Amino acid sequence: MISQSTIDNILQTAVIEDVVADYVELKKSGSTFRGLSPFSNEKTPSFYVVPSKGIFKCFSSGKGGSLVTFLMELEKVSYPEALRMLAKRYNIEIEEEEVSEERRAEMTERESLAAVVQWAAGFFQDQLFQTEAGQAIGLSYFENRGFRRDILKRFGIGYCPDKWDEMSKSALAAGYLADRLVAVGLSKQREEDGSLWDFFKGRVMFPIRDVSGRVIAFGGRTLRGDKKVAKYFNSPESVLYHKGDVLYGIDLARPEIGKADRVFLVEGYTDVMAMHQAGVENVVASSGTALTSGQIKLLRRFTHNITVLFDGDAAGMRASLRGIDLLLAAGMNVRVVLFPDGDDPDSYAKKVSGAELQRYIDEDAQDFLAFKIQLLSADIGDDPIRRAGMIHSVVESVAAIPDTIQRGVYVQSSAAALGMGEEILAREVDKALHKKLLEAQKAEERKQRQAQRSVRPGRPTPTTGDAPMPMPWSDGDAPPPIDEDWSAPAGEQGLPLEDFVEPEHHGHRRVIERDLVRLLIRYGDRAVHVHAEGEEGEEELVEVEFAELVLHQIDESGVAFSDPPSRALLDLFAEWMGRGELPGLAQITAHPDPATAQLAAESVIERHEVSERWSVSHGIFHTREEDELEKALLGALHRLLLNEIVHQTEVVLAEIQALGDDPDSADLQGLLQKKKALDEDKKHKAAYFGVAILG
Repeated sequence: MISQSTIDNILQTAVIEDVVADYVELKKSGSTFRGLSPFSNEKTPSFYVVPSKGIFKCFSSGKGGSLVTFLMELEKVSYPEALRMLAKRYNIEIEEEEVSEERRAEMTERESLAAVVQWAAGFFQDQLFQTEAGQAIGLSYFENRGFRRDILKRFGIGYCPDKWDEMSKSALAAGYLADRLVAVGLSKQREEDGSLWDFFKGRVMFPIRDVSGRVIAFGGRTLRGDKKVAKYFNSPESVLYHKGDVLYGIDLARPEIGKADRVFLVEGYTDVMAMHQAGVENVVASSGTALTSGQIKLLRRFTHNITVLFDGDAAGMRASLRGIDLLLAAGMNVRVVLFPDGDDPDSYAKKVSGAELQRYIDEDAQDFLAFKIQLLSADIGDDPIRRAGMIHSVVESVAAIPDTIQRGVYVQSSAAALGMGEEILAREVDKALHKKLLEAQKAEERKQRQAQRSVRPGRPTPTTGDAPMPMPWSDGDAPPPIDEDWSAPAGEQGLPLEDFVEPEHHGHRRVIERDLVRLLIRYGDRAVHVHAEGEEGEEELVEVEFAELVLHQIDESGVAFSDPPSRALLDLFAEWMGRGELPGLAQITAHPDPATAQLAAESVIERHEVSERWSVSHGIFHTREEDELEKALLGALHRLLLNEIVHQTEVVLAEIQALGDDPDSADLQGLLQKKKALDEDKKHKAAYFGVAILG
């Protein structure tokens, strides 16, 4: 147990902004620091660190507290584990108080598993460097591959003895429990007698560490040439280890990624080690697995720029394309480097100097989509079907890009590379976007239906003896035939046609309301500057989210939305922002009302814009909507208010007509005054658009 004096020393020494900066790219903002939340995927920074108080606050997730709380939340560790992490970072020696048997029994599963894994890492490393078998088999293998000992020690490389239970016996002798060894995948248990055997027997060992440098799992490589034996074994998933959230080498790469604002992604353990040996340290590996959203989220903490390093294996490259689409969808800037035939990052890094390796990567890096088109075009020949399939694959990649401007640029460059019309490709990208939104919407609807079914009270199952359920028509007869000469029901005959036709101002109003909703959905997270009154009454410029401005202006206008889908989406935004958050795309497009969900999906789809190339060739340049959001908002609000005035004027005129021609009627005089005021207001609102209303 950590002594109180050690705890006090840790808390006094640790600097919150320094530690948090290991996980989040922080930018100074006055007396605070600001960055993107490590707890959620956000575009606008809402994560703050206040050094003077030693606290953090994340407005997107609602989390906040001290530095220890931050580590506990992010790393999913206990209070003692968080303290130990800080002690290790600041080289503080931990004084332990004697732990009672009762306290030892209270240790969490995570703590005990972490202790087992940490012990195993030391055991494997000692076996590699300190035993004859380890040196003769494991160490010689790495040295023959050109790895220096300092690199092997940096990565904690080890060796598991080629005996059935040597590691397991050593662990048991050191006081670790058999069930813990099994839980982390170090040992397997025989059914017949419960004895243990070593899962990684005879393999060289690669410790897998989390972002803070703690060992959480292992990868083991066999040195046998038997093709029936799997080349690599990995630890199973556990409380400590979730394969989809870990990248090999992230603990060592993290500082260099921050300096370079770029990360290199390779496939295997030795690729990372070889790059380090060559002096390139901002590199991580997916450990031979397909790239996951959890791994991408981890990378986005430190940079948005990634270069994927491929060897010449075409099959492997094609298998990786989907993972790269996930990178694009996360807003990453993706480039690709292809090493010469027969080389991978490991072999090439050992052939050349570190400077030559860096220069090759810099000079040969190419845009991912250009690389994808080149790769897929290589073997399609003149086959039109395969070419169409390739174009669809490119469309899917472009559609994955969330940034509108980037997506537009990629449409232009991809169209040129494919030798097809830009308009056609843009239209297909829009279709793909729409399809993705609808699929997400349907998935959410299915999820909601399943949830509803799970809580719905059970209904009795009909038996063969039950009477049949009566149908909506009489006595089980066939449904009535459709009358071709159908007329309105009794009592509704002779109603004027205009009663069934939507008044014109209603149609206009719906268009305006939906335009405001479109602005809200598409640009809600954009930062805009507005004038506000300061604490001392002076006017100052403050930054707010565009969504906040939209809701405020609509509320100030006093006009209630009449279009139900528009009103539903407006209420959705108001509800979320009342909690200090913005609804995500999934929440917006998953509305239970189909009409509302459809409007949300349509609002996200980018309208066709005049291409930059067309503008340059014709000398006609236009202003993009997103560059003048406040103007677009005010324009829509003025149209809405003008429409409301027109509607009120129509109502007043109808009331005047109903009163007749009595000039002495007080009601008539009041209505005439009201109409005059509305006419003046209409002229004022119309002037905003440069329109003069006469008469």
